Amino acid sequence: MSTLVIFIVIALLLASSAMFSGLTIGLLSLNHYELKRKAQLGNKSAKIVYPIRALGHQLMVTLLIGNVVVNAGITALLDTKVNGLYAVLLTTVFVVIFGEILPMAYLRKHGLIISAKLAPLLRQIIIILAPVAKPLGRMLDRWVGGENPTIYSKEELYKIFEEHQISDESDIEDDEVQIVRHALSFGDKQVRSIMTPRRMVVSVAVDDDVGPILVDELHKSGKSRFPVYNDKKSQNFVGILYLRDLISLDVGGKVRDFMRKEVFYIHEEEMLDNALQAFLKTNHHLLVVVNSFEEFVGVVSFEDVIEQIIGKQIVDEFDQYADMRAVAKSLADKERAQREAKINKTLKK
Repeated sequence: MSTLVIFIVIALLLASSAMFSGLTIGLLSLNHYELKRKAQLGNKSAKIVYPIRALGHQLMVTLLIGNVVVNAGITALLDTKVNGLYAVLLTTVFVVIFGEILPMAYLRKHGLIISAKLAPLLRQIIIILAPVAKPLGRMLDRWVGGENPTIYSKEELYKIFEEHQISDESDIEDDEVQIVRHALSFGDKQVRSIMTPRRMVVSVAVDDDVGPILVDELHKSGKSRFPVYNDKKSQNFVGILYLRDLISLDVGGKVRDFMRKEVFYIHEEEMLDNALQAFLKTNHHLLVVVNSFEEFVGVVSFEDVIEQIIGKQIVDEFDQYADMRAVAKSLADKERAQREAKINKTLKK
């Protein structure tokens, strides 16, 4: 065999070595389940590559056998022209640089696209090496086990969405990222953190007369739903009055005639995902919040929970204040300051 032919064959074997090495890192670095999702979502390259990647250990064995065979072929051909030690050294240099480092570096980033283009050739190689690679692959499946889907923690998902947010290649909008982030975290919050506190809750008596005066007062309160009590001191609620039920009121009557008689309670330490389930199950938009002593401490609305999911405030058409909790805190701070000023004034006397 002439020297020219030998070097042409060596070049082809080196290219094959680069292909096997590159595909080993390019294909096996692709997450099996992520690739499946991309294929299901219509990614053309993923549809081509997924059946090959699904072979798992058989694919790995096929690529490794192919790589070993071509590298051994390079050494054997070089040995016909140079001393055996030099043949090994030259093979090592050529394979490491052109057959390993460069293809691995390139296919690590473009593995899916290149793998899709080389898929027809790779299928033929898989068929040729199947008598050896298939049983070895099955043996590895039994010993090592198959691949498991990647499970991310919430913190890891937050980081993933942050990367999407700053990437120019992402098709996810900033608003969508914010909604997903809030949706992931809302279940970790307690009802007490979002409820309208007791001091800001406007309630009505069951025997109050419903007429222009009451409707006007309710409008001015800035609320749209009102717990109904039969004893103001004990705050024993017997229903919920919705302002919208009084909008087209033509005749008078008592609050009991217009209220919705079901009242549903929730503990202040319940998580928001439980509150959401309560709203969906009861088909009500307002829950009365109680503490461990079954004392009334506030109310929470369906909108309050949705706000935590989407990360934006929903201002009711009747709302007077955008943030009732902030107003309640401000009033509490003001009252505390007045009490302290009164105590200081008394001490000075």
